[in-house]
Amino acid sequence: MNNKRTSLIVSSIVIILIATTPYLLYIYKSMPSGTKVYETFLGTLDSGYYKSVQTYTYSLLSKFVPLLLLLIWFATNKHWWVHVLIIPISVYLFQLISVLNDGASNVDEVEFVYTLPFLLVIMLILYAIRYKLSIYVKAVDLKKEMDKKMDDAIEKRKKKK
Repeated sequence: MNNKRTSLIVSSIVIILIATTPYLLYIYKSMPSGTKVYETFLGTLDSGYYKSVQTYTYSLLSKFVPLLLLLIWFATNKHWWVHVLIIPISVYLFQLISVLNDGASNVDEVEFVYTLPFLLVIMLILYAIRYKLSIYVKAVDLKKEMDKKMDDAIEKRKKKK
C-alpha cells in the first residue's frame, strides 16, 4: 500500500510539473518591457546584454523550459535509447549558460563541438540520477508483472473449482 501511495505522489508531481511547465514561457509578459533592472522580492534582475528585463526573461525561459522537459523525459524514460537525449540536453544547457553570461552576443550560435565537455559532465550526472530512478521503475514493472501472474493463477484456480 505504501509503494502505491508513493508511486501515486511521485507520478502526480511529475504530471503537474509537465503540465504547468509550458506556462513558464509566458512569465516574460509580466515583466516591464522598457526596464533594464527589475526589483523583486527575490532580488534584483538585471538584463545585462539584453535591451530589457522582458527580453532577458523570455530568452532565459525559452532555454530553461525545453531543458527542464528534456531532463524529466530523460529521468523517467526506461528505453535503451534514452542516452541520446543527452545531446539536446547539453545544447540547451550550453545555450542557457550563454544567456546567463552577460557578455554573450551569440546565444544561439552554438557549435556542437563546444558542448562536448559539457556533454561528458552532464552525462555522468544525469546517468547517476537515471540509475537511481531506474531501480524504482524496474521495481514497479516487476510488481505489475507479479500482480498479473498472481491474478492469472487465481483465475485458473477459480475455473478448476
